Amino acid sequence: MGRFLFLVFLAAAPLAAQKWTSLFNGKNLDGWVQKNGTATYTVEDGAIVGRTAEGSPNSFLCTTRNYADFILEFEVKVDPELNSGVQIRSHQYGADAEVQTLNQTTEKRKWPAGRVYGYQVEISNEKEGTSGGIYDEARRGWLANISSDPQARAAFKDNRWNKYRVEARGPRIRTWVNGVPCADLNDSMDAEGFIGLQVHSFKGPHPKEVRWRKIRIQELGR
Repeated sequence: MGRFLFLVFLAAAPLAAQKWTSLFNGKNLDGWVQKNGTATYTVEDGAIVGRTAEGSPNSFLCTTRNYADFILEFEVKVDPELNSGVQIRSHQYGADAEVQTLNQTTEKRKWPAGRVYGYQVEISNEKEGTSGGIYDEARRGWLANISSDPQARAAFKDNRWNKYRVEARGPRIRTWVNGVPCADLNDSMDAEGFIGLQVHSFKGPHPKEVRWRKIRIQELGR
């Protein structure tokens, strides 16, 4: 019995040793780089603030390193008129690409070299009810649209800070918004990539803004 308990302790030790790492120091954008678009990203009152720019396509503020298996937590507050999201395990096209989406059978959509693509955890508004879903940005489209789940679609609240939790373990990606389970996706297309904060293109009066704070990650060893 003593040897068994010792082996259990050894197996549990790596899990206990995992620590949270802040991805944002609350002061500046060290460790982040902007990709695509001309939206502005600044640091104000301990938060990253992304603001729309007229004529800009989707913009992304991305980590300078990649992550594979992890738990990611952050808080976000977004103007209800503005769509946003957080990319995980994402990449950039190295050359112009034609991509078949899930909803198209005869057409392929063209994307320019350098365009960010990959899994996006949706940030929307109460009316749309898609926050916490998983969208494949600039590639296949919706992979886990949670708007038909009454509990999940009601988790996000307008005009307040909302807490997200994202777990990526192998091919399984799960999300929570304000503690409510939202998406549970199994997809093996990407096993690693960068994390990115999206400011979506916007055609209304500018600027609209989205804020992120308390961004932290716990790597799971792969």
